[in-house]
Amino acid sequence: MTELSQLTASKGPAGSHRAVADAQRAMMSRFPTGVAVLTTVDQAGTPRGMTISSLCSVSLEPPTLLVCLRSGSPTLEAALDSGRFAVNLLHSAARPVADLFASGAPDRFDRVRWAHDDADPYAGGPHLFQEAHAIADCLVSDRHRSWDHLVVFGKVLRVTQSPDQSPLVYGRHEYRAWPSAGDVGRL
Repeated sequence: MTELSQLTASKGPAGSHRAVADAQRAMMSRFPTGVAVLTTVDQAGTPRGMTISSLCSVSLEPPTLLVCLRSGSPTLEAALDSGRFAVNLLHSAARPVADLFASGAPDRFDRVRWAHDDADPYAGGPHLFQEAHAIADCLVSDRHRSWDHLVVFGKVLRVTQSPDQSPLVYGRHEYRAWPSAGDVGRL
């Protein structure tokens, strides 16, 4: 029996939906991802945001990112209404902010420093300058429904970076700091 076949997961198509979902959750917990907070502003000017890990670069021509958000979330609705969002890639000391924006606490923007300029034509959403090592401002360029989520494509208008910060990553149900450039050879 191979190592792969010994995994205690679902039994494929014959397994129950719940067993397959649980196996997928376990599999994805072993796939480390960067941690980001997607921010936007609703029509009343109220900042909205949520922690995301479903993020990837789709294209460089034109520069495009993809994010997946739960259907019905106020942050998703605000991003679609405004047509804009910002992706704040969190640095290694920003775990409390990741937890805060994952919690759905209604006062989360009262508990962090943020900046947003409605007059800035490139502003996608509020910037979390103190917690982010990079920020991408995006225009919603396309969307596709996938079950209980919406896949949103954002044309990147501007990227702001602080290369001295180590990224925050998440995997196996825990946060870690990505090694700095000087530590990469030691992995």
